[in-house]
Amino acid sequence: MKARHSILVVEDEPKIRDGLRDFLEFQEFTVTVVDDGLAAERIVDAKRFDLILLDLMLPNISGEQLCRKWRQQGRTTPIIMLTAKGQESERIAGLDMGADDYVTKPFSLEELLARIRAVLRRTDPARCVGQTFSFGPFCVNAQSLKLTCDSAETCITQRQADILQLFAANPGRIISREQLYEKVWHESMDGIETRTVDMHIARLRELLKEAGCKTELIETVRGAGYKYNE
Repeated sequence: MKARHSILVVEDEPKIRDGLRDFLEFQEFTVTVVDDGLAAERIVDAKRFDLILLDLMLPNISGEQLCRKWRQQGRTTPIIMLTAKGQESERIAGLDMGADDYVTKPFSLEELLARIRAVLRRTDPARCVGQTFSFGPFCVNAQSLKLTCDSAETCITQRQADILQLFAANPGRIISREQLYEKVWHESMDGIETRTVDMHIARLRELLKEAGCKTELIETVRGAGYKYNE
């Protein structure tokens, strides 16, 4: 019998928490629920999960603090953030901390299920450029998650490293949002309304600029997608 994927739901609103548990168990996931940040921290230290649904606004320890701490500890468990915040800056901050995706409340359970399946099916992309490669003026190490330029190092997330690998392996080629999602997230965007790709690209551009890049390495090709200008 195929093993069920295990999901940790960290949500302090009882109706949402219980509804997610019932829905996900119906979809044949093994579900554990906790209602605050301290409980989430303890259970993640004691048990392995395949994915975490993490509310941003939690008692005791916020979802933002948990996500940042887990990534700093080297935990790679996929995280989908649940947030009632509408500000784009909050969503960018979540992605920058290492979250794999986000869903804004109120959300469709079917859309959430599609996001969960997309994240669970993803694997680390094996690119022809290898784990250490050049990207513009940078040396990128996709294992240590570092950008190096003139001896200065900048930390990146695993998702950012995956995107850079894809562009580096296809210099000068236009890559659509759909292709990016399929190649990096390993799932089709069909039926999914999401700006996740756009927000990852926007943050990656900011990070490259902050790290010292003076040119726009990732070009937007209107109506087509993105292109890496080597």
